[in-house]
Formats: sequence, structure tokens, C-alpha cells
Amino acid sequence: MEEGQESNFNKDSVIKIFHHDLIMASFAVKTRFLDDRIGYVDELPFVNVKRNVQYPTWLMSADVGGIKGEVLVKFRSHLQHITNFGYLLNAIAKIGQQNGLFCYSAPGLVHNFSEEIKYTASNSQLFQFVAQFYKKPRLAVLGWCFKKYENENYIFSLVRSLLKKSFFQQKLDLSDITIKSSKIEVLEDTIDIVIPTIGRPEHLLNVLEDLKQQTLLPKNVIIVEQKADPKERSDFSFKPGDWPFKINHVFTHKTGACKSRNLALSMVISNYVFLCDDDNRFKDNIIRDAIKELNRIGAEVINTTYIQKDEAPVYHKMKQWGAFGSGNAFLRADKIRDIKFDENFEFGYGEDIDFGCQLRNSGIDIIYHPTVEILHLKTPMGGFRQQIKNDCKQGDLQPKPSPTFMSYLKKNYNDFQILGYKTVLWLKFYNKQNVRNPFVYISEMEKRWNLSENIVTKISSDNVL
Repeated sequence: MEEGQESNFNKDSVIKIFHHDLIMASFAVKTRFLDDRIGYVDELPFVNVKRNVQYPTWLMSADVGGIKGEVLVKFRSHLQHITNFGYLLNAIAKIGQQNGLFCYSAPGLVHNFSEEIKYTASNSQLFQFVAQFYKKPRLAVLGWCFKKYENENYIFSLVRSLLKKSFFQQKLDLSDITIKSSKIEVLEDTIDIVIPTIGRPEHLLNVLEDLKQQTLLPKNVIIVEQKADPKERSDFSFKPGDWPFKINHVFTHKTGACKSRNLALSMVISNYVFLCDDDNRFKDNIIRDAIKELNRIGAEVINTTYIQKDEAPVYHKMKQWGAFGSGNAFLRADKIRDIKFDENFEFGYGEDIDFGCQLRNSGIDIIYHPTVEILHLKTPMGGFRQQIKNDCKQGDLQPKPSPTFMSYLKKNYNDFQILGYKTVLWLKFYNKQNVRNPFVYISEMEKRWNLSENIVTKISSDNVL
């Protein structure tokens, strides 16, 4: 703790914030080490911190904070050469988060704070941090963004940083530290299931059979069935005696995953909710295990492992999740009453990760859980994605990125993240198109980017997608 923050420190918050042993939290009352330009190389929501809520982030401040001593010693052999305290705190959190340490900006640690904060890292320290904790190509992206958008050339810092030891994807074993939340609130184990469906009756019935076999049965299964053709009828006729839970079946000709999930969420009455796709398969203990784990780790939301047939899980450690899956999520129902799927993303992509951003912005963390597992059949027929029609095309010029993803960027990225995403997009897309003259390519991509922005502006003004 910085000496001047002693009287501002909220001692009563410690037990609530550090409710299990694998938590690191700080708060930037006046200073933070890294500024928002880390967004040039990092597109994850962890770097776009909302200061008015407890927010998941590895961006740490030396003003006030804490970490369990037995956790801290785990980093000694890796980071003992680092002498700058601010740099060290961020290094610990960056490595720790990817290995199962839960890291937060926690305003509850203090009584008062200012919205204006000072950033203490020099530009050369920023380059060094990127070199040590990101893939090396990201360092080139940072150098390009500094030259283009900051009008500063840091070639020397870039080259010197390449000589530093890399900690990218550094492994750290925290498995001997048991997570058991001290949160005392325990809810009754009641759960509702939310399933939007369109054109996959056989698969939906398989999901219902899996739910029928659960060791902890759901209270309500809310099915929103959609048919685009107004002449079509429902594929189902659910008889109450056939199922050990209540089925709330809504049939509509208004299509869209966002609409259907929002409608279903408004009907939830249980303490927990399972957002489930209509082509999932899972074992008979998944509901009981998911609720048990939510309580054990003191979380409000978990995303399960979500694999396809013959596919191995990519991640094997529980950790804070930078995305959100709307087909494999268990949530505390009372925490999401005011959060809805943004219907501006209807029929496109981005509504689920946007929902995740809304959760974080309201102070709700999302935890990936490796041992709670769902098989996703990813059935080709059915589904909610379709081409969005718009009247803003300019000849053969196509928007890049898609208007729906541009809408997501505008809503959830800070300015530096948008510029970093734009830079990486252009670099990656160059080899996937036919224009080889770099000047012509840059000019064309600028037009496509502007077209996407114009479409988003028009959609926003018309409030129609």
C-alpha cells in the first residue's frame, strides 16, 4: 500500500474481496503503471477497465492492493530480477491470470478515489512489457502504432526489448492452493434452462433427454421455438406427464437468437439459469456440478469446457475468461436481471461476447471451468446466422470488418484497442486478397473500414439491423 492511502484504505472490504486464496486485487486511486495504450496489442476486455465496479483485470496499481503470501512466493524464481515494483505487480498478475489467479481492480478497497489517474510506466517500459508478455509480432504492431498514431519512433526501445526474456504463456503451478470461497450466501439449488431452437427438433429432444437424466433436475425448461415461414407449425407437442420438469414452450415466427434468449430470460424464476444450445449433449451430473462449483469458487458465471466430437480441450486450468459463450453458461439469475442480449447483433456475430462485456461492466466476472464439460454437436442445419442485408454498399466494395463486429468494437473497445485491431486486421488480410500494391491495398482497406463505420452509424440512427 502506498503510504498516503492508509487512511483511505477500507479494511472492512478485505474479507469480501479476498474471499478465497487465489485472488490478487488492487486499485488505482491515483496511479497505475501501464496506460491504455496497452490496447494497441491487447484486444481482450481485461485492459478496458471500468473503475466503478470490481473488474477482472491483470492491470495492477501500487496504490493499494493485496495477494496471499503463499501465492506470491510461487513467482519468486521467475520474476526475482525485476526491480520496478509497478512492473513486478503487473508481471505477477499477467502470468498469474493465465494460470488460474483471479485478478481484479477493486474500488471497494478504498473509501474515495479520483477519476483522474497518472500512469507511471515509461514508453520504453511499455515496449519491454509487451516484449516479455506477448507474442513477438505484437511488439512490431506496437512500434507501428507508435509511429502512425503517436508520431513517435521507438526503434531503439523495440530492438532492445527483443533481448529481454520472454514470459509469454509462462506455466505456473497453483494447483496446491485450494479454492474455497468464504462467501456465506448459499442459494437453494433451483435452476431454469434457456434453449432457443430453430429447425433441429431431433437434437432438442436429445437435450431434453439429457436434462431428464440429471441428478439435480431443472425446475423449468424454457424453449423458444422459431419458424421463419409464417405458414409453418411447431415441431413439438409437450405433454406435462412426459417430463419431470415444467416445459415453458414459446412458439414464434419472429426469428433471432437475441430475441429468443431475452424472452426466455424474462421468464426465469429460479436462482440459477443454464444458457444451453439446442445441439448440446452432457452427462447426468452437469447441473449439480456446475452449481457446486459456482458456490465453491464464489462466482456468478461460469463457462464450461465446450468441445466437439473427437476434440480435446485446449485449456486445462480454471481461469478468468476473456470471452463468453451463450450456449454453455451457468449464471446466478439475480445478477443478470438487467442484462440483455443486444438485438443490434441479431443474425450476425458478437452478441455473446457483447453479453460477456455487459457482465464485466456490471461487476460480474466470467470463469472458464475445465472439468464441467459439454459436447457441442455443432449441427449444420438450423441455427440463427444469416446474411444481413443493408443498403449502404458502394458498388462491389464490401465493408471490413462486418458491420456487426464493427458495432461490437465501437461499443466495447477503447480507442487504442480499435486502432490495434485495425492494424492487425490489415496485416493478416493482406495475403488473403489479390491486391499486391501495398499503397492501393491500404487505400482500399481504408474505404472498406469507413464503409463499415458508415453502416453502423446508419443502423444506429435507424435503430434497425
